[in-house]
Amino acid sequence: LLLEYEAEQPQFPDVPESKQGSVSLEAGILQPLHMEQFYSAPAADTVVQQLLPIPEAAPFPEPPHPKTCSPQEYLEYYIFPVLLPGIAELLHRAKEEKCFERKRTKFIACDFLTEWLYNKNPKRKDESFTEFFSIPFVNDWLKDHPRPPIPLSLLLSEEEASIVIQSFWRGYRVRCDSEIQELRQWQKQLREDKNIAERVKEFWAKQEAK
Repeated sequence: LLLEYEAEQPQFPDVPESKQGSVSLEAGILQPLHMEQFYSAPAADTVVQQLLPIPEAAPFPEPPHPKTCSPQEYLEYYIFPVLLPGIAELLHRAKEEKCFERKRTKFIACDFLTEWLYNKNPKRKDESFTEFFSIPFVNDWLKDHPRPPIPLSLLLSEEEASIVIQSFWRGYRVRCDSEIQELRQWQKQLREDKNIAERVKEFWAKQEAK
């Protein structure tokens, strides 16, 4: 049966029989033999050249006129070649800013894409890099539409935020100490009894009068 099966298989055209891979049936599984002949560089190139003819390279089509072409052609030739690399850079920066890990970050995707497209404009290839808030039309827009300030929690890095949290926690633990509580009560009572704020104000008034 095995010999009949192999005899019925079609032969590769223009390939010597010694370079053809035979097939054996072991435990019901087809296992190709002599596959190193196909994976080796010279044999692989010979088989590909004989079996798959290389088509001639088609001439690159000329871009259509931007004012007379269809919307699809305009997108394919004038928008996507510029926009898609910017979106790829946007995704890389978003990953660096951990936008895929947190609900809120300081990263604003539209600002980054605007800055990237402005600086990658072929008309500005000889000019220096311009930050987002220094772009003229962005500056003009923000004059009439000011943005609210970004919360400090989004501006701090992980190291800076950890220092603030640890500092607050250490201060809280110190203030919870009984002796510190007693001292704070004494200072509060002293301020209320002697009205230190008024005395300081009178002192500086006398100094200014001199």
